[in-house]
Formats: sequence, C-alpha cells, structure tokens
Amino acid sequence: MIPAVMPTYARWDVAADHGEGCYLYAADGRKFLDFTTGIAVTGLGHSHPHLVKAVKEQAERLWHVSNLFHIPGQERLAQRLVDHSFADTVFFVNSGAEAVELSLKVARKYQSATGHPERYRIIGCEGSFHGRTFATLAAAGNQKYLEGFGPPMEGFDHVAFNNLNEMRAAVGPETAAILVEPVQGEGGVRAPSPGYLKALRRIADEEGVVLVYDEVQCGMGRSGKLFAHEWEGAAPDVMAIAKALGGGFPIGACLATERAAIGMTSGSHGSTFGGNPLAAAAGNAVLDVMLEPEFLPRVEAMARLLSKRLSRLVETYPRLFAELRGSGLLLGIRCVVPAADVVTRLRHEGLLTLTAGENVLRILPPLIVGEREIDEAMTILEKVAREWPA
Repeated sequence: MIPAVMPTYARWDVAADHGEGCYLYAADGRKFLDFTTGIAVTGLGHSHPHLVKAVKEQAERLWHVSNLFHIPGQERLAQRLVDHSFADTVFFVNSGAEAVELSLKVARKYQSATGHPERYRIIGCEGSFHGRTFATLAAAGNQKYLEGFGPPMEGFDHVAFNNLNEMRAAVGPETAAILVEPVQGEGGVRAPSPGYLKALRRIADEEGVVLVYDEVQCGMGRSGKLFAHEWEGAAPDVMAIAKALGGGFPIGACLATERAAIGMTSGSHGSTFGGNPLAAAAGNAVLDVMLEPEFLPRVEAMARLLSKRLSRLVETYPRLFAELRGSGLLLGIRCVVPAADVVTRLRHEGLLTLTAGENVLRILPPLIVGEREIDEAMTILEKVAREWPA
C-alpha cells in the first residue's frame, strides 16, 4: 500500500525534531552536527534568533495578500538585492526551480522583444542541476532525472562544463542564452577554471546571447561573497537564487538587468505566493545578517580553514578519498569507496553530510560555522576514515 506521503525520497532513519545553530536534534534524542544545512538552505543555521524574531513578528501582522497589492517588505528586499548585485530588477518566486524557469523565460522574451524570436535555444552544461520541472530537467539534460517522463522539452543543447571550445562552437543563430552554475553543486561539486566565467561573458556579448547564472546553491554567501560569480568579476544578465535567501523559508528570486528584462511587462509572468509578506520578512532578516561587515569575511576564513583540514584528510587516506573539490563552504570530496557509504557512517557518528554526482561526498556547513564545529566535524571524519574496513 502506498504511504500517505508519496514515496519519492529514500529517507534517512532520522525524524527531525528541532535545531539550534549548527546542530539538529532527532525526535529520539540524538544530536547531529548538521553539515547538510537542508541542502544549502539554512545558511544561518537552525532557529537563528534574528530570523525567528522577524518571521514571528510578521506572522502576527500579515501573512499573505497576493501580488495584487504593494508589499513594502518585498519592495525593500528587491531594492537591497539590486543594491548589492549586478541587477536592476527582481521577481520573487517560491523555489530554485521556479527562479531558473523564469530566468529562461526572461532570456527568451528578451530575444523576442529585441527582434529575434527565432533565438530560443538554451545552452546548458553537462553535470548541472537546475531543478525538477520539465524545463529545468531539460536544461540540465541528466538522463537519471528525465527517465520515464516522456520526451524532454525541446530547445536545449548541452556542452561539457568548463570547456570553452565546446561552448563557443555550440552557439548558433537560434541560441538565446547560456545557462551555467558558477559552481556546480548536485552534479559533483565542481568549480570551473579561473577565467571561465569571464570567457562566457565575452562569448555572450560577442554572440548577442543572454548569460544566465544559476546561483541557487552556490549563492547567498556560500562562496564567501554574496554571489559566487563575484570572485571572477563576471556579471550575468540574469540570475536565479533561492535556498539560503530565506534561511529555510521558501523563497526564490530571478534577478536581471534592465536591458535583459525589457520584455517582462505587465502580465508576462506572475506568482500567487512569490515574495509574500512572510517570505519577504525572512529574506530581509537573512540579508540583515549576511550584509553585516564581518559576516562574509568570516565565512571566507572558515572556508579556508575547513578546506585546509579536508585537504589533509584526502592526502592522509588515499584509499578512501581521491580529490577535494568546490569553493567556499560548498565542498566535496570525490571518493574511492562509495560516497553513500561514507555518508551513512558519518551519520552514525553524529555528522550529517550529503552525496553529489560522480561519487562525491558533499559538505555544506552552515555559514555561521566556527572553529569548534569544524574541529568536531574533522574528528568524526578522521575517526570514520581511520576505522574504515580494509
């Protein structure tokens, strides 16, 4: 008999009860150091007092009105994102997949509005992940996720990630946009070579196509800057964000330049829930913390420390680990042994981690992580590695 909750998840043997900071507590009393952060969502950790206060206060005033009304908190959040990014305008949605979907619509609409309706194809990268809607699945092109859902949506081409020759060769007269994650997450925690994003920017400018970044996982502070592409100084025309934007409350956003959003006029897109008062309160509270002068430099410092410690772990246990990958606090270790087995053993010792493509152990600590939590995590990692069966 099928359960009441559709059985699409292979769930762990953990019933989450409550959380505090970097720690998650199960209903049976077990305590875990949470280096999954809800898959890069709870960037401020669990039950951050400022976030709790902001959402609670908003919930006592007004939850939802729809976008028929002006929503002051939404307008403030949009202006703050504009002030701290490349963008001129923002549309709020509920998830990362929706943010990517809209980003693709913006790119196609731009081409149509500027006299090129024939330009509709999107070039994506192999190993990417953009969500689980029909369009975002097609944009990533991963057969694992496409299987059984009929023909993929038409209009998407794919090239190898980090391969500029393939990217340039793929651009044609029907190409509307290039879609890329500045750091791939689900697909294997892969950061591109230095200069890759700048080269994509040049290709887009030379060919008249829209450059779209998916920073749903790698954005909102996880790299040590508010957005991962800032490290290279190669701004997109359109960008999708979500996950840590709400600190656990569902909210996503599509950011765009005025030029790229030229076709997005009244009625061209909509969302019932997107950017409602509760979601906007969460987003503003997250930015209150992330925009404090010391916050991102501290993330960067902790990322350097964790990366250094993990690098030593990989060197010490070559029969288990092959390569450290990633950027900032989006880190991965390509494993020699099954990564899923490593995740299971770490969980039994009290450390929560994830897997990613290409047999990678994915490590996503909250952005508030400190030296004490890193020490604790490394003690568990080293114990599991040391005791691994011969």
